[in-house]
Amino acid sequence: MYGRARARPLAVGFGAAAPVVTSRRPPRRTPLRRGRRRPPTAAERYGWGAPPPEWPDGFGYGSEADPAVPDRDKWRLAGGGPGECRPGHSGNVRRCDANTRVVGGVLRMTGEADGDSGWLASPYGRRYGPCEARVRSRATAPDSGRQYHPLLILRPGSGGHPRDGEHDYLENGGPGERCAEAFLHYPYPEDVPVQQEFARKCGVDLSRWHNVAVEWTADHLRGFLDGKKWFRFSGGANAGRDCVPCAPSTRQTIQLDNVYEDGLQSAVFEVDWARVHHLPDSRTKA
Repeated sequence: MYGRARARPLAVGFGAAAPVVTSRRPPRRTPLRRGRRRPPTAAERYGWGAPPPEWPDGFGYGSEADPAVPDRDKWRLAGGGPGECRPGHSGNVRRCDANTRVVGGVLRMTGEADGDSGWLASPYGRRYGPCEARVRSRATAPDSGRQYHPLLILRPGSGGHPRDGEHDYLENGGPGERCAEAFLHYPYPEDVPVQQEFARKCGVDLSRWHNVAVEWTADHLRGFLDGKKWFRFSGGANAGRDCVPCAPSTRQTIQLDNVYEDGLQSAVFEVDWARVHHLPDSRTKA
């Protein structure tokens, strides 16, 4: 398995926020014993209930021999349809439908050395509520110094970033890293510097399956990793920006971003399942 040869610089957040506790070194990993329960989901731990029937996708279709286009009742495809492409992140090469396929229980998003990569978004926009996905990522070629960024995003349906905010509740500078990172963007005008909060939790092997979730309410954003809280942000409004959870309607989006152009280290980003939930009437304490 290939990995990164260099560390990613620490990003700096803006505004007051709860501190993020990070471990200094990864814990020793032990193999999953037969019969041992999988890590809990945040939905299980915090009682989010069953997801709405029209939305969740367990990707139980397609195969390695006959990969399937993601369910078009649940997803919008890159470029708008099968075989289509559109410009990538900041215009870097392309996001192509062919780079996102379901292969029998797993959504597989591929990033190629030439810069073409995958993208997928829910057609359902909403304001507030939890989302959760079980994901892993890995490099598939030697390190070129140009890594893809695997992302889980609540992106404004208006497409109006930064004025409408954006919640990147998992965004890493390379596949299979050992620290989970998140960038929570305030709604702010385009003529001011980036306004965001940053969270990092180390000791996590992202080449293995993990349940990653965000709970979005009018009061706060909380992030969870395998059912355990790892960040919380609220408030933060000032003369130049709205509060961090004050985005309008957003859509669950899965991306493997090319922030360069070409000559990338090829990579795979996989999703076992993806779900949204309604906030329960009685919530656990934040």
